Amino acid sequence: MTSTMQSITRDPLLAVARGLLWFLMASMVIAIAACIVAVPLLLVFRNDISVEMARDMPLVLPQFFWVVSAILAVAAILCGVLFRIFQLLKHIVGTVGDGDPFVPDNAVRLTQMAWLTLVVQLLGLPLSGLGAWINRIGEGHTKLETMGGVSGNGLLLMLILFILARVFRKGAEMRAELEGTV
Repeated sequence: MTSTMQSITRDPLLAVARGLLWFLMASMVIAIAACIVAVPLLLVFRNDISVEMARDMPLVLPQFFWVVSAILAVAAILCGVLFRIFQLLKHIVGTVGDGDPFVPDNAVRLTQMAWLTLVVQLLGLPLSGLGAWINRIGEGHTKLETMGGVSGNGLLLMLILFILARVFRKGAEMRAELEGTV
């Protein structure tokens, strides 16, 4: 058992996963901070921004700044949800590194990740709508990609996470039963 645990703790894939998850979590914190700072700056400097934008888009509606502010607010929430998903995954990777992944906490974490994946999908709906609205008021001068909305891949990920949560829950139960018989 000790040699198995040593090989797990020295697993380069787990080290890469930990590093990547730390990087992604830090990126989400920076993105949240940028969105939070950008909203008031956008509104404070909207006159200066309007002058610059008027060169390319003669009709800059006052609602434009509120819509962009809403996009930034939803994006900050989205990044917060993603941060939590990465954090939960980091905890799961930690238990794998410890050699003990089939614990009830991981089943709970996977279930939380599945629900959060659904939240990510739902947050894409207002982002897509707001982006489409900006394209409409931009009168051909804007080309904001509006790929938001519900994704088949996201729904598949959610389903996989729910199933994995059940697998981990069952694995933890079986392990507890086995320990009880010894």
